[in-house]
Amino acid sequence: MWLTIVFVVLLHGYCYSYTAPSYTNETDPYLGLSPPVYPAPQAKGSSNQHWADAYSKARQLLSELTFEEKVNLTGGHVGRCVGNTAAVPRLGWEPMCLSDGPSGVRDFEFASGFPAGIHLGATFDKNLMYRYGKAVGEEYRDLGLKIALGPMGGPLGRIARGGRNWEGFSNDPYLSGAAMGRVTKGMQETGTIAVAKHWLGNEQEERRRAELGKGEAISSNIDDRTLHELYAFAFMDALREGAAAVMCSYQRLNNSYACQNSKLINGVLKEELGFEGMIMSDWNAVYAGVASANAGLDLNMPDAGWWGGNLTDAVNNGSVDAARLDDMVVRHLAAAFYVDLQAQKAGSIHRPRSQDQTPLVAVTTEHDALIREIGAAGTVLVKNKGDFLPLKNPRFLTIYGYDAESRPNPWGNNPGIFGGGPEENWAWNTYNGTLITGGGSGSTTPAYVISPFHAIVERMAAVQGTVRWNFISDNPGPPYPDADACLVFINAYASEKFDRVSLTDEFSDRLINNLAANFTNVVVIVHSAGIRVVDPWIENPNVTAVLFAGVPGQQAGNSIADILWGDVNPSGRLPYTVAKNESDYGELLNSTVSEGPFPQDNFTEGLYIDYRAFDRDNIEPRFEFGFGLSYTTFEYWIQNLMSEPAWTDHREYPNASRPVVQGGHPDLWDPVLSVRVGVGNTGTRAGYGVPQLYVSIPNAPKMQLRGFDRVGPLQPGFMRYETFYLTRRDLSIWDVEAQSWKLQNSQDYYIAVGASSRDLHDGTVFRPSMADQVLDKKQKSQAFVEARTGL
Repeated sequence: MWLTIVFVVLLHGYCYSYTAPSYTNETDPYLGLSPPVYPAPQAKGSSNQHWADAYSKARQLLSELTFEEKVNLTGGHVGRCVGNTAAVPRLGWEPMCLSDGPSGVRDFEFASGFPAGIHLGATFDKNLMYRYGKAVGEEYRDLGLKIALGPMGGPLGRIARGGRNWEGFSNDPYLSGAAMGRVTKGMQETGTIAVAKHWLGNEQEERRRAELGKGEAISSNIDDRTLHELYAFAFMDALREGAAAVMCSYQRLNNSYACQNSKLINGVLKEELGFEGMIMSDWNAVYAGVASANAGLDLNMPDAGWWGGNLTDAVNNGSVDAARLDDMVVRHLAAAFYVDLQAQKAGSIHRPRSQDQTPLVAVTTEHDALIREIGAAGTVLVKNKGDFLPLKNPRFLTIYGYDAESRPNPWGNNPGIFGGGPEENWAWNTYNGTLITGGGSGSTTPAYVISPFHAIVERMAAVQGTVRWNFISDNPGPPYPDADACLVFINAYASEKFDRVSLTDEFSDRLINNLAANFTNVVVIVHSAGIRVVDPWIENPNVTAVLFAGVPGQQAGNSIADILWGDVNPSGRLPYTVAKNESDYGELLNSTVSEGPFPQDNFTEGLYIDYRAFDRDNIEPRFEFGFGLSYTTFEYWIQNLMSEPAWTDHREYPNASRPVVQGGHPDLWDPVLSVRVGVGNTGTRAGYGVPQLYVSIPNAPKMQLRGFDRVGPLQPGFMRYETFYLTRRDLSIWDVEAQSWKLQNSQDYYIAVGASSRDLHDGTVFRPSMADQVLDKKQKSQAFVEARTGL
């Protein structure tokens, strides 16, 4: 029978007793070593009709290739892009152009600078995630490019100071997976191949590559369960949506380089997850020829590397089977055919693959509007004392901080000056201007940037208002007592190639404290490529509002102005936990790599990163995962639970008689339970509610995100119902001994809905073995009834 429990609504908690599971890495047979899995599985094109048709075309073309042409297709070549595949001119097969990055085409003119992945994750909006992927894909397509090096699910964000966390969507695997899947779907419907990266365990920049004089790359030592439930989890969604390519990472995983790790590629990716596409190396990430070929690598980038003539010899002498070479090539060809079929079904305008065509202008007014919309939707309001925001028809504003204006260096954006890349020489980094993206290969190079100062001055000019500013000093001159508000813009930069040294900076903190000593209405806007600690100034009574504005892309100024003036009601939610002190992250603050020629990094925390670790250790964060304020208020409740009609199989493990398809065993994606959630606007302004569904899975972390949406806009006093579908995967754990996903049928699963991971409004209990019954709570939550009587 169904059991129900009463959740006592607390601001930062819930009241059921909880004991962390006795899960240890010591029992895992694979931790620190990677068992061999050979031979490499040959793709069958059997996941769906599109893959079948793509493989039919690919095999026909394969039959017409010479041995030399096959080998030539396995490596990169020189061309106009950062990466280029081979051509077969006599058969009309054109080379494919690969380009960075996850948030827009890099190093091309007339391309847009989209918000970074972490900013998109903060929207908690699946529709925006799809539209984002589609818009990015359209720009690749219209510039004559075929392969986009994104989206990114690794690093997941294990290390709080990780240099590339901002390129991904969240350090929660469910939120990251939802974004990975929808971005992939949108992108490939334009005919652009999405490359899910980096597979797997590249969770820091320090020692990610072998270094002369230092030794091998770091070994990320991850136990089998953690590898599946955390780090591979997000990639499953991308594969489910048809990702045609996956990129393997630089570092070692369990002491075997990721691009020649047979367990990781052959075993997990191609066998367990049924991957039908091609796996390519990161740039110069291959350290052996025969080993990488037999481990399942299909495309070596950016050139032939250890392959080329060596691969020819290896096939001729039997070190690499000829069937393995054919599988490399057919996966390469099928990937291109597959996305063309996806695009045709979606009605996308077809573009030829030729690199010789005249590129079209990719950026559009529609994309610009979407960038502005996402920029605002991913902005998180974390403090708003006395409902100071939105601004009330201001006539006099002061603006401070280096982040307020885009200030390119006086030598222009020539990459030859200072030796940096475009992200440095356009000056979108700490102390030099508005932060719209991070640094490295994931950065963008838009044609223009709308800075906050530009957007604010434009609004103030329209009402003949006054603006005063200082972008340089951390202790500006005397205050302006008549100012309506003091706006302070700071940022926190991060980049590929190095990890962050701090989650704060003394200059910015000093600036805020000095201003708060002289102004009574200080509004702090933080453009941040990841976590930014805000204590102790967040408690200053003169700091009346604080906004985490993320890395919002080229419309940064208009996006934040839309929030400040109230044109858009903030609905962003934190895709990570903000601690009170950096030390609260414990061993997950910095890299835990050992020194020496064979550096090791033991992921001894297992499943417990970010909010899972804070929950386990009873650490109170400054702002918990999923937190975000609005200019109105919302109530959330569970209306009912209902077993899905198709759910009749209550067995613990997936049905072994069903063949695996891309994305994993099909049983994993069967809906087990639907949860109908109510969302009600109890405030005085229209806005978006963001219900978050959390599940306490037995023998696993305390609460895990398993559903979310951005609902609205809802007018005051109105409510809406949303249905979340929980699949077998959502409720399962990885059984190391059985090597399968396990549904704990006889155990109770606690299910709760609320505004964040620690602000849960309503909950109940579910037991899978009794899923043929229904819980119908019928009544709206009492809090909502009392707040909005008469509904």
